[in-house]
Amino acid sequence: QVRLVESGGGPVQAGGPLKLPCTPGGFLKNTCAMGWYRQAPGKERELVSTIDNDNITWYADSVKDRFTIYPGNARLSVHLQMDSLEIEDTAAYFCGACPPVVEGTLYRWWGQGTQVTVSP
Repeated sequence: QVRLVESGGGPVQAGGPLKLPCTPGGFLKNTCAMGWYRQAPGKERELVSTIDNDNITWYADSVKDRFTIYPGNARLSVHLQMDSLEIEDTAAYFCGACPPVVEGTLYRWWGQGTQVTVSP
């Protein structure tokens, strides 16, 4: 369900940076694994990056060395720094928090999404 708030998306030229912050809006009281995923029309939902309670990070091969995930205050928020953006990065980006409880979902909570559109 939508409980998180992400922002920072918008149009950007290829090669440029964007930073996407994600906050829980005050409802999240305990830390849990968090991450970002994206979805584009005609493509499978793709998990982009994750960070666990020990601050161990993971990145999809498609974004490795270009994106960086890092926690905010008390790990109750998370940020995604995107550099060297490519056309293929165009998608709606969603942050998520905590293990899923519904089949077919990646996280227990997620945001409304923020659109990133990369132009040539």
